[in-house]
Amino acid sequence: MTVLLFDIDGTLLQAGGAGQAAMEAALAELFGTTRPVTGISTAGRTDHAITRDLFAFHEILHDETSWAAFLASYFTRLPESLRTLQGRILPGVEVLLEQLSRRDDLLLGVLTGNFEQGARVKLQHFGIAHYFSFGAYGDLHADRNDVARLAWDHILQRRPQAMAHDVWVIGDTPNDIRCGKAIGAKTLAVATGPFSQEALMAAGADVVCSDLSDTSQIVSYLCPAR
Repeated sequence: MTVLLFDIDGTLLQAGGAGQAAMEAALAELFGTTRPVTGISTAGRTDHAITRDLFAFHEILHDETSWAAFLASYFTRLPESLRTLQGRILPGVEVLLEQLSRRDDLLLGVLTGNFEQGARVKLQHFGIAHYFSFGAYGDLHADRNDVARLAWDHILQRRPQAMAHDVWVIGDTPNDIRCGKAIGAKTLAVATGPFSQEALMAAGADVVCSDLSDTSQIVSYLCPAR
């Protein structure tokens, strides 16, 4: 059994900045923030880490009450933000997922820095949530490697005999590559996010592609011959 773990933003879809817009709107609503956000990296990071940085940037007290209020506001605002900003599914994604889903020797999941509820909203908005049977999300961990370890735990619960070399992590950032390596998985990187093919190759990806549009080629990389 081969397990394929897909990143979401920059790999499967471009949300048009909907997540960041919803986060900033939630902070403005709850805490009256007005200062433009600068200096906070988002690519390949977890929402947990990004949100903590946003709280620190705006000097907001990070406690259970403020965190819960922020999450509630963010999840309420995200669907409308997705509708307004009109992102897109990236090239080849729908065809690839449809083909992979027909195979009985594959297990498809997501490995993402998104909060779980946010990830589900995004995948449902773009009509691809049904392709994934499980996921590991960025609700609790600042380090993407810890999210990958959570994904590995989920895999072992479903397939106790799973081997790390039968797992692929598919993403668009060096952090996706590093977290795959952290659990001994192979990695396929796509240059559909902010990083070039050269940068992704330098980060150690096993395979680098411009995007996921060459379905037969991608399948040949990810899937064992039958």
